[in-house]
Amino acid sequence: MGVFKYFVVFLVGLGLIGSSHAQSIVPKYSNEFMNIGIGARALAMGGAQVSSVKDVTAAYWNPAGLLGVKHEYEFSLMHAEYFAGIAKYDYAGFTTNIQEDNQIAISLIRFGVDDIPDTRFLYDANGALNYNNIQFFNAADYALLLSFARDVSDIFKFGVNTKIIHRNVGKFAHAWGFGLDLGGMVLLDEWRVGVMLRDVTSTFNAWTHNAAMVREVYAQTENEVPINSIELTLPRAIFSVTRDFELNDDIRFQGVFDLDFTFDGQRNTIIGTSIVSVDPRLGLEAGYKNLFFLRAGGSNIQRIQNFDATQSFAWRPSFGLGVFLNERFHIDYALSDIGGVSQTPYSHIFSVKVSLNPLDEKFRLNKGWRY
Repeated sequence: MGVFKYFVVFLVGLGLIGSSHAQSIVPKYSNEFMNIGIGARALAMGGAQVSSVKDVTAAYWNPAGLLGVKHEYEFSLMHAEYFAGIAKYDYAGFTTNIQEDNQIAISLIRFGVDDIPDTRFLYDANGALNYNNIQFFNAADYALLLSFARDVSDIFKFGVNTKIIHRNVGKFAHAWGFGLDLGGMVLLDEWRVGVMLRDVTSTFNAWTHNAAMVREVYAQTENEVPINSIELTLPRAIFSVTRDFELNDDIRFQGVFDLDFTFDGQRNTIIGTSIVSVDPRLGLEAGYKNLFFLRAGGSNIQRIQNFDATQSFAWRPSFGLGVFLNERFHIDYALSDIGGVSQTPYSHIFSVKVSLNPLDEKFRLNKGWRY
C-alpha cells in the first residue's frame, strides 16, 4: 500500500504540473506517434504490455522487461500501414546483455507519409497550368531509443530510455527533441506489476521553420506565418498488472491490464478531467506449448455523442496470432483499428523476432521470471 500511495501522489503532482503548462507551449497529443505502440504481439493485445513484455520490444513498452530476454542477441522488425496505406509505420530493435545483470537496447521508429505533392508552382509565371512543376516531399517522424536495464534483485527490475526525436515536413520545417523514460517491474510468482513513466522530464521539441518558402502562400490565404518554437510533451504514467494462468502443461493463459494516465488536458477517455485522463487497456493471450499463440485486446474507450443527444461508448478491439517457428524465429500478426471509434480501414501488422545464442539458465545473477 505504501508504494501505491506514493504512486498516486506522483500522478497528482504530474497532473498539477500539466495543468499549469496546458495553455502555453504544451499542445495536446504532442509526439503522438510515440504512443501508437510497436510489435504485433503488443498491438494484438490492445497495447497492454507494461508488466507483460520481456523481449526486445520492452525497450519501448518498459525497458525493465529487457531483463527477461533469454538470448545473447535479439532483433525485431515491424511494418504496418495506416489510413489505407497512406502512412507507413516501421520499427527496428536490437538488444544484448552487458554482464549478467545489465541489458542494453537500441530502437528506431519511423512514422511517415511519403510523396506528398507540392503544388506551389503548379502555375508558371504566365499563369499556365504546368504539372511538370509539381514536386514531392515527405513528412516523417523519427525516434531513436537508447535503453538500459538493471537487474536489481529477483523481485525488482529497473530500466531507462534516452529518446532522440526528429520530425520533418520536407524542407518547410523540422524539429529535434530529447526525452527520458523510466520503467520498473516487480515479479511476484504468477503476478507481475509494472510502471512506465514516459517523458518523465518532459520531452522538448525545438521547431525550425523555413518561413521564406511559405510566406507568399500564407499571405494569400491570410494565415499566420510560422515561427521557430519550442513544443513540450508532458509526462504520462502507465500502471500495469499481469496474471499468468496454467491450464495444464501445454496450455497457458495471460491477462494484462494497463491504466494510461495523461496530463495534457482533458481527453475523450473513460475518465477525463482537466488534471488527468485515464485510458484503460486489456490484453489476453493463450499459448499452446509455447509454439502457437492466440491474442485479443481492447483499448481506446471513448464517449460518443449520438444525434439524438444520448451518449454511448465505443472501443477498439484487436486480435492476433503468434507462431514460434524455432529457437531463432518468431512471427507475430495483429489486426487492429477495427472498432467503431474510427472509420479508417483495418490495419494489418506484421513483426518478426530473431533470437541468437540462448543464455544458460544460470546466466542471470537474479531470477524471478516464471516463464
